[in-house]
Amino acid sequence: MQRRDLIQTAGLLAALPLLARADDKYPSKPIMWICPYGAGGNADSRSRQVAKIMAEILGQPILIDNKAGAGGNIGTEMIARAKPDGYTIGMGNFAPLAVNHALFKKLNFDPFNDITPITLIERGPLILMVRADSPYKTVKDVVAAAKASPGKLSYASGGIGGTHHLSGALFEYSAGVDMIHVPYKSGAAGATDLMGGQVEMMFEQMYAAMPSVKGGRLRALAITSKTRSPLLPDLPTMAEQGYPEVEVLNWQGLVGPKGMPADLVKLLNATCNKALKDPDLREKMLSQGNEIGGGTPEQFAALIRAEAPRWGKVVRDAKIDPE
Repeated sequence: MQRRDLIQTAGLLAALPLLARADDKYPSKPIMWICPYGAGGNADSRSRQVAKIMAEILGQPILIDNKAGAGGNIGTEMIARAKPDGYTIGMGNFAPLAVNHALFKKLNFDPFNDITPITLIERGPLILMVRADSPYKTVKDVVAAAKASPGKLSYASGGIGGTHHLSGALFEYSAGVDMIHVPYKSGAAGATDLMGGQVEMMFEQMYAAMPSVKGGRLRALAITSKTRSPLLPDLPTMAEQGYPEVEVLNWQGLVGPKGMPADLVKLLNATCNKALKDPDLREKMLSQGNEIGGGTPEQFAALIRAEAPRWGKVVRDAKIDPE
């Protein structure tokens, strides 16, 4: 076993006696994991993958409860309002934790004070895609066409305020162009219409875009990460194409309600970090082009607080209204 693994395992073991002083039976019953999105999507599948390994470590089942709706707000509010005893935790996502505070006129939870960040699970870039037969070969081609015909080119998204939409809005603002946003009920529906010619382009999650790009049905123009992906080493970044502001990583991590005891947070953080070491899980995440998370609760909290003002500004500058 490597030194780093020994340190993390020691941290997990150290958390157990600390927790025992507050509740020597935890966990003594199944744990509920709320996913604020529907079954079958990435948030759902990742929740199930991580929860399964954590359950094996903790010795109790972790049950997934999908509570979709309102851009992730419904499920996230349920996490925020839960009893802080460790038996209700969930997936905290980019939109409800860093975007929706600016997007919605009213939230029934405070993403900065009603949620306890536990562990960042992953971050993943998006890919700007066009049809395989599109005349646009580069981002500069898109910008030139958009400037020549303001308000004509269209881009799809999986809904108002998600990373698909915000990536497009940030691109519009950075490039100084005016395009038409076409929201769909899901990213898959938007990608289908992109292939069918109903829209010109789309920023899609890399894990969802890869099959169509590899299969030649769609052409990738750029990736929104700071550096190129080893899965698509010939695909330039948005920064390389002249738009460094368009750096977007969709992220999600384990969270709980406010007021959780520090010892409990420490145990769940160590357990989640250990789960993220699982070789099969790592292979799944890396094969989709995602960055594996991990780290401390404080590091996850710092990410949320850094992202929130940035995306709040994008929402205001683009005058995005979900209603």
